[in-house]
Amino acid sequence: MRLGVIGYGRRIRHMVAEMRRIDPDCRVVAINDLQNNDIKQELGEEAAEIVFYDSPEAMVQEAELHGILIGTRCSLHADLAIRVLPKGIPLFLEKPVATDEHALLRLKQKYEATGTEVVVSFPLRAAPLVTLVKEIIDSGKIGTVEHVQAVNNVPYGGVYYHHWYRDEKETGGLFLQKATHDFDYINYLLGMRPTLICAMTSKQVFKGNKPAGLKCVDCDERHACPDSTVNIRRLPHETPAGEYCCFAVDTGNEDAGSALIRYETGMHVSYSQNFFARGKAGSRGARLLGYKGTLEFDFYTNAVKVYMHHSPVVETYEMTEEAGHFGGDAVLARNFIAVMKGEAKSIAPMEAGLLSALMCLRARESALTNAFLPIGWPEDPERSNT
Repeated sequence: MRLGVIGYGRRIRHMVAEMRRIDPDCRVVAINDLQNNDIKQELGEEAAEIVFYDSPEAMVQEAELHGILIGTRCSLHADLAIRVLPKGIPLFLEKPVATDEHALLRLKQKYEATGTEVVVSFPLRAAPLVTLVKEIIDSGKIGTVEHVQAVNNVPYGGVYYHHWYRDEKETGGLFLQKATHDFDYINYLLGMRPTLICAMTSKQVFKGNKPAGLKCVDCDERHACPDSTVNIRRLPHETPAGEYCCFAVDTGNEDAGSALIRYETGMHVSYSQNFFARGKAGSRGARLLGYKGTLEFDFYTNAVKVYMHHSPVVETYEMTEEAGHFGGDAVLARNFIAVMKGEAKSIAPMEAGLLSALMCLRARESALTNAFLPIGWPEDPERSNT
């Protein structure tokens, strides 16, 4: 499998490694990156087998690829996908698929016009834990899901204030950065259409009067500040924390956000995310309540509990394996290989990426305008005016 990469960063390198572990025949033969020369030097002898291109168009035209992976900064995802989709080459696209509504609509139109198979980087919906939860829900054990309480208390949230992620022009805000995953797995588990959303954000912690552009290493409080990157211990699975002060006047991004989402049956979901929880306070998962029972799961404990409402029974399921993104990365990698070979369809399709991004954009707009907003596309009056 000949892979072409646009944006050869940390995330895509990890996914390529997963693919090579599953199928050693997968290899990167083409790269288009703003730092082509630096990557050549870094790869050393490995670079001899790779052709470096100055544009995505040249790469897809000349490289004879079986698959393309886009892993640039978020604001470029949609535009680059639009430029390569017409070639019909299977695409692995990082989330969020777009960071503004204009780009999202353009991407939707191009995707629908080309029909190219796309695997969106949604590892949570692919995680074995979520697969188990889906099986239990679909079995009817807890009855029809009539309410969901979902949470994401991020224990490594400093990355969104120390690193390039602090630039909201690149990220589009933290609904698009984090909630896009959670909104997607919720949609997947429910199998229902979201129709209405309202949201609120706050910035109570990661703000301050330190000068713009200040780096932790240059700060007088670098040894005392608990969020100084000089002191923070970096865990193996964490994104590098970055170097900038998270209490400076130019620190972007909210540090907490919540949303209420109505679905087509009338039921609703409450969702809340937080970026200053730390250590064991970290949690990510949901409670799904039906008439017969309540199911709860947490990605960090890798466990599921089912509480039956009409009998004194609690069922507990514990997953035995842990891996990148709770095992979801390996599942996505295996699926993308099968898609490239023509043996399977995407398990994280573009439709899911488009809907999740739309929900995040509506949540961001709602937080800014204090309004309940419909979730729908312009060409669908019934949905857009729900």
